[in-house]
Amino acid sequence: MNKCPVCGKGNLVQVEDVIAELDGYFFVLKGERCTVCGEEILDEFESQKMITIAKRLGLWGRPLKLHRKLSKSARGTVLRIPADIERELHLKGDEAVAISKVGNKIVIELE
Repeated sequence: MNKCPVCGKGNLVQVEDVIAELDGYFFVLKGERCTVCGEEILDEFESQKMITIAKRLGLWGRPLKLHRKLSKSARGTVLRIPADIERELHLKGDEAVAISKVGNKIVIELE
């Protein structure tokens, strides 16, 4: 058995219930857990398996960064959502969204 790299006191035991969360998706994976501090470590194969699934779900990879210009409207400023993003997110045009400011970024989330 290997010693825990975090606490140095416990032993790492094989488990099949390591839970990893990525953007609201939960993955149950095989790995090792420390008997003292509870630190969980995934092996490379399990990590790669999670990454492969996350890529298929569109959760992993380069973040989407589009450059667009804002337009003025009679009552405010308009940002057009490109058709490819509209299709990928299955938007119909009547969805509720939450708009928040984080630093100098505008974050738009579907509700």
